[in-house]
Amino acid sequence: MPPDTALSGPVAGVSIDANGWGWRHAGRRAWAVSNLDLRIEPGERVLLLGASGSGKSTLVHALAGVLGGDEEGEHSGRLLIDGGEPGQARGRVGLLLQDPDSQVILARVGDDVAFGCENLGVPRAEIWRRVEASLRMVGLNLPLNHPTSALSGGQKQRLALAGVLAMRPGLLLLDEPTANLDPEGVQEVRDSVARVLDQSEATFLVIEHRVSIWQDLVNRVVVLDRNGGVLADGPPGDVLARQGEHLAESGVWVPGVPHVLPDRRRTTSTSEPLLRTDSLAIARSAERVVATGIELQIRSGTAVAITGPNGAGKSTLALTLAGLLTPSSGRVVASREFAHHAAGDPIRWKSRDLLTRIGTVFQDPEHQLIAPTVRAELAVGPRALGLTDAVITSRVDELLGRLRLDHLADANPFTLSGGEKRRLSVGTVLATQPGLLVLDEPTFGQDFRTWREIVRLLGELIDGGTAVVAVSHDADFVAALADEEYRLPHVDRAPVKVASR
Repeated sequence: MPPDTALSGPVAGVSIDANGWGWRHAGRRAWAVSNLDLRIEPGERVLLLGASGSGKSTLVHALAGVLGGDEEGEHSGRLLIDGGEPGQARGRVGLLLQDPDSQVILARVGDDVAFGCENLGVPRAEIWRRVEASLRMVGLNLPLNHPTSALSGGQKQRLALAGVLAMRPGLLLLDEPTANLDPEGVQEVRDSVARVLDQSEATFLVIEHRVSIWQDLVNRVVVLDRNGGVLADGPPGDVLARQGEHLAESGVWVPGVPHVLPDRRRTTSTSEPLLRTDSLAIARSAERVVATGIELQIRSGTAVAITGPNGAGKSTLALTLAGLLTPSSGRVVASREFAHHAAGDPIRWKSRDLLTRIGTVFQDPEHQLIAPTVRAELAVGPRALGLTDAVITSRVDELLGRLRLDHLADANPFTLSGGEKRRLSVGTVLATQPGLLVLDEPTFGQDFRTWREIVRLLGELIDGGTAVVAVSHDADFVAALADEEYRLPHVDRAPVKVASR
């Protein structure tokens, strides 16, 4: 092992021992994880699978010591790291999360990587040696004073990984680290982790719904059962060969097992566009224009997918179309029928006008959760429209069932898994039945079953006349749903309208 790597020195893997362990969030009847018996030896490399809501993230957050205390939930059994409580393993466990933006803390690359080491009290000279070595290991060859705001999503994930590595953890936990990344970013992160594992004896545990990304880097697959305990456990080849079809039925995207994708009828709409853009330019701030020359037409009963690399401006475009961001130049114009007495440009509409016309799902589900229960969250929009209790109950009950959230109706939305929060955020928009849905990564964090339900539900809405604009890195989603793909390239190139499907 090269002497100047971030993991040189006394870094050894840690053991994990779960004996009848379980966790239940405060106020929840169901256990997020229950009856878990699991032993992971030092240095093992494990891919953790399971259906959405099976408790994968709960387990890794517990191992990282960030799950919360007794006031946030209750536990059963025992969960130990090297024979001690996870909270006592400070500095021995590193956790990499889904959202690249949520893990960037400081304004400069070097300072961000150094942050964890500083909290651990590592001597200053040693910190900067580790910072430079960690950045080399993840292939992020940038000056230490490079602004973190200028990084792509894949670069931010590699930056976060470098910050974790600089602390020299004996246990490396990855919670769907590629869920929000474009294909290039996925490969960057995967290759960075491969380099780390080549030079490390750390224990490695990664959560992912799509097996193909990580199966060559692990020596063990553990599948959690939604009803408690372990559904399958063993070498990747054995588990996937013996349990492949069963795992696919439970929601795992298993390589080589065919998944029948929902299909929808596609028709060419000749109606007047609900929205059109006129020489539109979009910007994240007054000083930072990210795309120009955007010409789009959005018609009833059609789906437009906005694709492209991280940092190209996809979310910015979606929010601009939704009337939530002001164009840098040019216009977003609504048809007279769609505006219906409101101003022609959605940016000038009142909140109530938007509520009945354009429903928006943000990239981060938690940014739009405001109610104390899942049921109440789904009722917020319909209640604001003044609908009757009977109509509200009917809509909410239907969405709870379709989105597989009925068993969580009385749960606090912030206690849901990442995939469950995403489905809830989609449901809150569907509850008001707007004519246009603007969705930012609507399928991230979903197992195949819940992915299929979202696609089918959206397909039915589109076939019924609803228009959909969806930002997505999910090629399967685009293939199954989109009538048209609009690709935003890197900022130095012009947007491209991909041929209609």
